Amino acid sequence: MCGIAGFVSRHLDVNARSVVGRMTAAIAHRGPDADGFYVDAQAALGHRRLSIIDVAGGQQPMFDESGDRAIIYNGEIYNHADLRPELEAAGHIYRTHCDTETIVHAYEQWGAACVERFRGMFAFALWDRAQGELFCARDRLGIKPFYYAYVDGQLVFGSEIKALLQFPGISARLEESLLPEYLAFGYTSGDRTLFAGIRKLMPGHVLHFRPGAEPVIRQYWEVPADGPVERGEEETLRQVRSRLEEAVRTRLMSDVPLGVFLSGGVDSSVIAALMQRMVAEKVKTFSVGYQEERYSELSYARAVAERLGTDHHEVTVGREEFFQTLPKLIWHEDEPIAWPSSVALYFVSELASRTVKVVLTGEGSDELFGGYGRYGYQLFNQRWAGRYSMVPEPVRAMVRRQIASSSLLSGDARRKLRHTFLGRTGDLQSLYLDNFYGSFPAEDAVRAFQLGEPQRAYENYMRYWDAVPQLPYLERMLWADKKTYLVELLMKQDQMSMAASIESRVPFLDHPFVEFSTTIAPEWKIRRGQGKYILKKAVEDLLPRDIIYRKKMGFPTPLKAWLGGPAARDIFTLLEKPDGLLAQYCDRSYLRTLLARHQQGAEDATDRIWNLLNLQLWGEIFLNGGGESVREGMLPVASSAA
Repeated sequence: MCGIAGFVSRHLDVNARSVVGRMTAAIAHRGPDADGFYVDAQAALGHRRLSIIDVAGGQQPMFDESGDRAIIYNGEIYNHADLRPELEAAGHIYRTHCDTETIVHAYEQWGAACVERFRGMFAFALWDRAQGELFCARDRLGIKPFYYAYVDGQLVFGSEIKALLQFPGISARLEESLLPEYLAFGYTSGDRTLFAGIRKLMPGHVLHFRPGAEPVIRQYWEVPADGPVERGEEETLRQVRSRLEEAVRTRLMSDVPLGVFLSGGVDSSVIAALMQRMVAEKVKTFSVGYQEERYSELSYARAVAERLGTDHHEVTVGREEFFQTLPKLIWHEDEPIAWPSSVALYFVSELASRTVKVVLTGEGSDELFGGYGRYGYQLFNQRWAGRYSMVPEPVRAMVRRQIASSSLLSGDARRKLRHTFLGRTGDLQSLYLDNFYGSFPAEDAVRAFQLGEPQRAYENYMRYWDAVPQLPYLERMLWADKKTYLVELLMKQDQMSMAASIESRVPFLDHPFVEFSTTIAPEWKIRRGQGKYILKKAVEDLLPRDIIYRKKMGFPTPLKAWLGGPAARDIFTLLEKPDGLLAQYCDRSYLRTLLARHQQGAEDATDRIWNLLNLQLWGEIFLNGGGESVREGMLPVASSAA
């Protein structure tokens, strides 16, 4: 696991080596073991290394036999040893045992089509000096990040945005057009970022660049959308189990110690159980919880670790360290943090980094097998909303008003009813997106930020939703989430683990396993209200039933409690900072009213306050020049935890 950065231009100036040095220094946490550089007349490549495979011989940049092709790479190619005999038979000469060298030789042999042969997670840039072309690629699901900018005929790229900001001519400017989507989801799902002019290479895409020409981007893989294949339950169970075992086994490739992030939920517990069966020594497991017991899953993780006999380690996070660490983590993530669980992920990564360099995680299972509660809720709502549409709209509108304001309903009853078809209009935006994703309902965001048409918030999501009308309803939700929500989750997983200089691997997102999952019938994914039915049934022999079938907690945080009462006053003061980012865009009376209602208990605005806090801090760090202060822990939010 590593960090990469560089740029290609028609003619490099004498400062190129210094610039690429600053770019890699900005992401030194991604590779604290070594650095390496290559500079010629047109290309400057920089690399930071976290040594995992071929520790002694895997230095980068790495070259082909002729020295004309140089690669910098972040990731793991799990089938590199399988590809090597074929490449050696074709005449390629290896100097190392590193998977990086397989990429170079594969490019020599198969050109850009080499990416279709790789099984793993990767983001790389390969400079072909003889052809005068830069070839870049990102893995199929987006496990590893790749950012780029096209500036004055030059292509600038890196593993993290902060590396690009070290390049002359690139400055941090807000991409205002993305504010509606950010406010709705807490993240942006297309190729643009909140930094104007800086883009993501999307999952399953490659980029070609010749100096003087614009970059050419091509998609080489797509999440299959052919729909389910008819298959019996026993055969489905057999394949789920055998394919998952294979995915875990391939991710044990390492020359350094490995561990597992263990939440106590079924996904991470299954990974830990399978891994423990495949290795001789005790697997090291790592868990994180909160000092507030009701929000902590540590007891479940502890029970799984005891059952499996792992070498178990735990860390707890309190309110003060949570908020003190938040600004630093926004700096690491480059963009506002979508979910509070990212903070906990950093703490468990830091814990793991003391004894291992690689961890396996359970990320991705929910998007494959329908694990999130919102899927079942939406199937229910969508089914009944169709029947309810027979009721005249004036009557339905009256019911919605009563649910929203009736004094006869308790707050809890009102909240639950507002999530049903009775409290919503029947369109996808209200019934599903505003209901289960939006911290800011689109109309709220428009009123608070004067952002124009509310539907702009959902343009990217709807583009993916509309792309697969042929799929069953559940599969359509899963497909859109793989293209949007999951990509952000993976970015969180990468940036938070790399902030602690460890590599995280995601067996559920082995691309053959993902492709197979799309062929499983919806009724095997959600059955009698039970999400991930077929996965759970396939692993019943590995874990206690009360672990497999316990209610999903979704890693909750005590954020609502932390943002209530007098202790949150400093956070609210920060949100109303007169020279902050929010002051430029958010209606001050709306913000003041929102915070007051939240403090009084008249409205639960936890999600919106979290969203606004992250945006405000992001502005302080990147737009107002606070980056250095963040690394020193000097931003004012630290005092809000007192």
